Amino acid sequence: MSSTASTATPIGCEPADRVTKALLGYGVIAGPTYVLVGLAQALTRPGFDLTRHEWSLLANGRFGWIQIANFVVCGAMTLAFAVGLRRALWPGRGATWGPRLVGLYGLGLIAAGVFRADPSLGFPVGTTDVPGAISWHGMLHLVSAMIGFAGLVGACFVLAARYAADGRTALARASRAVGVVFLLALAGVASGQGSVAVNLGFTGAVVLAWGWLSAVAIDRYRVVAGR
Repeated sequence: MSSTASTATPIGCEPADRVTKALLGYGVIAGPTYVLVGLAQALTRPGFDLTRHEWSLLANGRFGWIQIANFVVCGAMTLAFAVGLRRALWPGRGATWGPRLVGLYGLGLIAAGVFRADPSLGFPVGTTDVPGAISWHGMLHLVSAMIGFAGLVGACFVLAARYAADGRTALARASRAVGVVFLLALAGVASGQGSVAVNLGFTGAVVLAWGWLSAVAIDRYRVVAGR
């Protein structure tokens, strides 16, 4: 066996590729972590009603630190994924703004954890159902969430353009669809209707968006592993 063959680096095992795959791995697990931790709390915290309450409210009460940590940790993982995404997309269309917008979503999650949402709609138990004045941290939570969600929607369309340019029609269409669905769900929540359908629709859209991010991370991981 020649020395060249014996020292050849396997496909996808270059040091730079290993770092990229590790960063992309955070994008694979961030969504499932956020959803599972949030859902576990939603189903076990006294007084929490999935049809009425948004998951941000879980940051309140005795065990509120769990959801705060969920925001911050998953936001940090999303930021790491954004770095890996840039490495995996470069060069090419969307290699700059796609990762930046995903990173903006990660920053929004971290800020949403730092600035806690105000208790509302009877949660935690003992909170009045009557809306009260919004605190400074409640306002910053809303602003952080809206900025982060805007980044997420933008990333859907930027990466859809990248997939279209690469001739990957199915992924391009799926990315656009996720962006549209999330934008509509966000508009429903922003309208302040507070109906069961709107609240559950938004929760479903959040889960869908996290699933999309995981799918993108898995796709890019495979591309890096195979090059």
